[in-house]
Amino acid sequence: MKLSRRALVALSLLAVPTLASCSGETGGALSNASDGGGSTDAADGAFPVTISHLYGETEISAVPQRIVTVSWVNADSLLALDIVPVGMPLVEWGGNDSSSTDWIDAKLEELGAGWDSGSAPTMYSEADGVNLDEMAALTPDLIVAAYSGLTQEDYDQLTKIAPTIGPLAANYTAAWEDVLTAVGQATGRSADAESVISRLQGELAAVGEENPAVAESTFIAGTLGLADNTISLYTGGDTRPRFFTALGMTQAEVITENTEDENEFFMEWSAERADELVSDIFYTWASAGDTVQSFQDNDLFAQIPAVSGGGLVLSADDHLTLSVSAASALSLPWAIENFVPSVIEAAEASTN
Repeated sequence: MKLSRRALVALSLLAVPTLASCSGETGGALSNASDGGGSTDAADGAFPVTISHLYGETEISAVPQRIVTVSWVNADSLLALDIVPVGMPLVEWGGNDSSSTDWIDAKLEELGAGWDSGSAPTMYSEADGVNLDEMAALTPDLIVAAYSGLTQEDYDQLTKIAPTIGPLAANYTAAWEDVLTAVGQATGRSADAESVISRLQGELAAVGEENPAVAESTFIAGTLGLADNTISLYTGGDTRPRFFTALGMTQAEVITENTEDENEFFMEWSAERADELVSDIFYTWASAGDTVQSFQDNDLFAQIPAVSGGGLVLSADDHLTLSVSAASALSLPWAIENFVPSVIEAAEASTN
C-alpha cells in the first residue's frame, strides 16, 4: 500500500509498514475482562446512551459485550477501562514482535488475556483499509472508531455490521480524553473514565511542576526530514503538541501565528526559513541510528535555535514515537517513563 506524504505525517508512518502475521489466537469472547473491577453505569440505568461524532449520533441500547475497533489506538481506550476487545487491528508500524505494543501486552497480561491465552483479541490487518470482513466475522455489538480517519463511506459500511462510534475529530486528531470519555459512556464506565483522565492529567502536569525547566520552556513539535531537508510542523490540535502542553510547556509563537486553519493538524515549512523556528525545545521523529548530532550537522536544520542550542528532542525508536504520536490513556504512562526523561534533559540543557 502506498501512503501519501500527508498520511505519513498524520500517523507518523514514516516508513512503509511491514505486514505482520495475525495472532494465532482466535480471539477472546471476553469483553469485560474484570469481574466487578470497574463501575458500570448501566446498573444505574444509564442505558441507552447516545454518542455524538463526525457522522452523526450512535445509540447504544445496552452494555456491549463484543467490541471491535478501527485503529488499534481505540483498543487502548477499551483496555484502559479493563475491557478486552474481541478484535483489534495489528500495529503494523512501530509495533513489537507481537504486532502490538508493550503497553497493550502488559495490560492484556494484567487482565488475563495475554497473546498466549484463549481470551486474547483477534487481530486483523488494516494495511489496505478498514477490514470489514474480519470485523463482521467477529459478530460485534459495537465498533469503536472514535480515534481514526474513517471516511463517511467506511462508516456507512460499518453501521451495517454493528452500531459504530465514528471519529470524534478528523484525521486522527481526537484528544485521548475525549475518546476515553466516549468509550466510558458507551460501555457504562464513565466514572472509571473520569478517574483515569484525572489521574493521567495529574501525572503529566506533575512533570512541569517538578521540573521548572520544562514548565518554563516553549516548544515546537514537527518532523525534520534528513533525507530531503523537509520540515513539517504540527499545530495545536495535533496529538504531539497537546502532549507537550500537558507537561506544562507553551507552544512557540511562530506556530500559533502561522496556523491559518485550526482544522489542519500540520503545515509544511520552508527549510530556508529554519532560523525563524524559535523555541526552547524542538521535537522530531527520527530514523533509527539518527542522533542529535545528525541534525546539528545538517546546515539547514542547524539554523533552528533548539537544534543548535541543545534543545532537540528525538524519538529515534518507532515504538517510542507511537507512545506520543498516537497518545492514549494506555500509552501515556509508558511515555512518561520512557520518553519524558529526554524532554527534561533537553529542557535543562536549553536553559543553561
